[in-house]
Amino acid sequence: MIRTIPDMSTVALAVTDGMLHFELSLAYEVFGSGAPPGAAGPWYDLAVCGPGAVRAGRFRLEPDHGLGHLPRAGTVVVPGWADTEAEPPADLVDAVRAAHEAGARVASLCTGAFVLAAAGLLDGRRATTHWAHTEALAARYPRVEVDPDVLYVDGGSVLTSAGKAAAMDLCLHLVRLDHGSSTANALARRLVVPPHRDGGQAQFVANPVPARDGHPLAELLGWAIERLDQPLTVDDLARRARLSPRHLGRQFKSATGTTPLQWLLVQRIRHAQELLESTDDGIDAIAAATGMGTAATLRRHFRRTVGVPPDTYRRTFRAGTRPAAASSPIRPN
Repeated sequence: MIRTIPDMSTVALAVTDGMLHFELSLAYEVFGSGAPPGAAGPWYDLAVCGPGAVRAGRFRLEPDHGLGHLPRAGTVVVPGWADTEAEPPADLVDAVRAAHEAGARVASLCTGAFVLAAAGLLDGRRATTHWAHTEALAARYPRVEVDPDVLYVDGGSVLTSAGKAAAMDLCLHLVRLDHGSSTANALARRLVVPPHRDGGQAQFVANPVPARDGHPLAELLGWAIERLDQPLTVDDLARRARLSPRHLGRQFKSATGTTPLQWLLVQRIRHAQELLESTDDGIDAIAAATGMGTAATLRRHFRRTVGVPPDTYRRTFRAGTRPAAASSPIRPN
């Protein structure tokens, strides 16, 4: 059974011991705090569903219904799952699967994606989770196409978000789908959060070079990163690695999920982010230091891959509110 947007007004939060209280409370605030001023039509009917009294961090939560209530909801939201190394409880996984089979729209926040993956809902689908857990999700569930470089993924009946603030972005996205941009923007104003960040925007977090110690490309990637100011080509990389360009391309795809030139662009943009955060260098100087050539080229690639212009990025990350040495992962083009 496929439900339509008007059917989505019943929202169920699927909870069990070990849920992350931040994502749980965030979803409760969006869907359970009442309609913002000017909203048309009925607001969400929110239910908290769990196997009994549960612990979320230091908080004790009394659900309204058991997990068997999930298939009655139009939308099921699975908050973050704290222990990603442990298998989610079978009753939770079964209930989420049953809800999806009954036609519910299912959304995970942060590491709640591990519950959806365990239920088989992400097989063959593109999905995301908190950047620190994307490799674990991909390794444990190889049939899932894990995208570490986005805020959220809307797959229609199945949606996933990255961590923390990105969970709010996904919740507001659901409100926008159901009630329109005006209502979503009014709710965002009430919550004092940005009204809209597109799901394809990169997560503003640190991400390591995608290579393992002992991997055939580990030395090459380090060598290339030290020479980002130079006009490196695929032939240059292939000669250094003592591989044919075609073989190098296959090795890159296996190790990084992208092509050599796309990987180089990602590293150049990451280096630009570091310079924007830590120096007062002008855009021309940063373009030269990152091998981008001109300020116009840097601005074009930076905005397309990060989602904001370099000047906006610098203001955001030098406002004194970010962790030291943070930088965003970016989507290869």
